[in-house]
Amino acid sequence: MLKDICTALLEADVNIKLVKQLRDNVSSDIKLDGMSLGLNKRKMIQQAVFRELTKLVDPGVRVWTPNKGKNNVIMCVGLQGSGKTTTCVKLAYYYRMKGWKTCLVCADTFRAGAFDQLKQNATKARIPFYGSYTETDTVVITTEGVDKFKMENFEIIIVDTSGRHKQENSLSEEMLQLSKALQPDNVVYVMDASIGQACESQAKAFKDKVDVASVIITKLDGHAKGGGALSAVAATGSPIIFIGTGEHIDDFEPFKTKPFISKLLGMGDIEGLVDKVKEFGKENKDAVIDRIQHGQFTLRDMYEQLQTLMKLGSYRQLMGMIPGFGVDFLSKEHEKTSTARMKKMMVIMDSMNNHELDNDEGHRLFHKQPGRIQRVARGSGTEIRDVEDLLTMYNKFSKTIKKIGGMKGFFHGSFSSKHMNQTQMIKLNRQIAKMMDHRTLKQIGGMAGLQTLMRQFEQEAAKQLKGRI
Repeated sequence: MLKDICTALLEADVNIKLVKQLRDNVSSDIKLDGMSLGLNKRKMIQQAVFRELTKLVDPGVRVWTPNKGKNNVIMCVGLQGSGKTTTCVKLAYYYRMKGWKTCLVCADTFRAGAFDQLKQNATKARIPFYGSYTETDTVVITTEGVDKFKMENFEIIIVDTSGRHKQENSLSEEMLQLSKALQPDNVVYVMDASIGQACESQAKAFKDKVDVASVIITKLDGHAKGGGALSAVAATGSPIIFIGTGEHIDDFEPFKTKPFISKLLGMGDIEGLVDKVKEFGKENKDAVIDRIQHGQFTLRDMYEQLQTLMKLGSYRQLMGMIPGFGVDFLSKEHEKTSTARMKKMMVIMDSMNNHELDNDEGHRLFHKQPGRIQRVARGSGTEIRDVEDLLTMYNKFSKTIKKIGGMKGFFHGSFSSKHMNQTQMIKLNRQIAKMMDHRTLKQIGGMAGLQTLMRQFEQEAAKQLKGRI
């Protein structure tokens, strides 16, 4: 099993030296030959690998945090095309949403259109910015911008530098001069997760020039497994603070070690998935929950749930959180098809009137009066078959939701299998299995895997609930 894990780590772009070091550490930590027969060797190896990887990702350095009410200058450095400018805007937006007064300074005079890109993204995010079309001296532009925002009492001042390569000595020298002139509170190395084995040498080159204190990993929504992050941390000795998980401005989240390692090993991220479900639950109004608990579920309720589901983000990311899956399980083409299908369903429901949307027996109403189906199809620019498919799906979904809603505490975080007997639990699992794609069910491990997954959900939810009490 250790050999399989090492192969998987190499495929995930973890540096070969780190993999060798990890294998040696695990081998010396666990003496398989001297183990008792009753011990689960596979699980012990997995736990030992998990511990070693966690040590690699966590350098044991205190993560930098900004000081409220003071000027905090953050200088972002990285390779060309690593998503640095977008990351700067995301970082500024993240802090702004947390109540900080944030701004951006464009120090990139090397790339054509760099200031335009930052200006466009910053305007969209409503973040003040500074830059110049005429000044070519990076140090002059940056010091002017930083001094201006310091005078205006901005708390987070983020400087977007020119993207560079370790072999570009002139740009590297410019980065060093900029660092000396600004004396930033935090130098952030922005790393593209997709550059693979080159991570270590590039990260080391940046560390040799400037004092890199933090790392942000971008493009983790693609095929990249993020193994290069281990190499970057090992080379810089700096902690990862954020990860970019998509193109949108809010596809940005604080880095958590254990969930990251868990997904890297294909063990999923139940904790993150429970958080997503809770986020989903926050969007549900009390009135909707109350109706569901009383056996009522309308087409409007379904529309609202689809809207919330669209806000949760990429299906591929959600799949990667489930043990046994990875982001590669669902292709981008398949994801686009699923998203398009959901949008089509919402367009169809947009063509329904209030009576149809709010009727407790929406499926029956349409089949009693087929003229309604024809009218909705014409209004939404879709086929009659599309409307019928939507109603069939609503009918199945409605039946399952009503059964789940009747279970004590399900929608208030206190749900437990203790509230059901064995027959009821099996019945619920079968209902959920019927709604799942057969490929997904097979990947989980069939009904037995589904039951295990449900137990993991329950345990994680109970753990988080206990932590709040």
